[in-house]
Amino acid sequence: MSAVSYYTAEGLKKLREELDYLKSVMRPKASQDIAEARDKGDLSENAEYDAAKEAQGMLEMRIAKLEEVHSNARLIDESQLDVSKALVLSNVKIKNQANGMEMKYTLVAESEADLKSGKISVTSPIGKGLLGKSVGNVAEISVPNGVLKFEILEISRD
Repeated sequence: MSAVSYYTAEGLKKLREELDYLKSVMRPKASQDIAEARDKGDLSENAEYDAAKEAQGMLEMRIAKLEEVHSNARLIDESQLDVSKALVLSNVKIKNQANGMEMKYTLVAESEADLKSGKISVTSPIGKGLLGKSVGNVAEISVPNGVLKFEILEISRD
């Protein structure tokens, strides 16, 4: 049995959209590619046919994986989350004690992490270090380069 994954409403919607796209657009396209390659003659020496079949197999594996993830997905009820501690879906403003730099991150499930948009995974070293901390706490996070110390300045929810 696969592990349960927790999603925000937005993350679950993206997962469903990708699954629908693969099933309704990419699957028929893969079948079309195989049909076109089959029409080109002898299948024993048809590299295009082999490539199309392999691409279809990879697509079907991706669809099966996403269906499994979707079946084990759970929606996070944001109203039940404690706002006094850094948890999944918390917006956390932190200050690096070494250089005084302030950063703001949203803690999300691993599947929704996107550093460019300020979303870090709760399974990342920084995410793990921030979980359960309150405003004023200092999170000491071990990284390959040593130990980073971040002071929690603010915790909020959108």
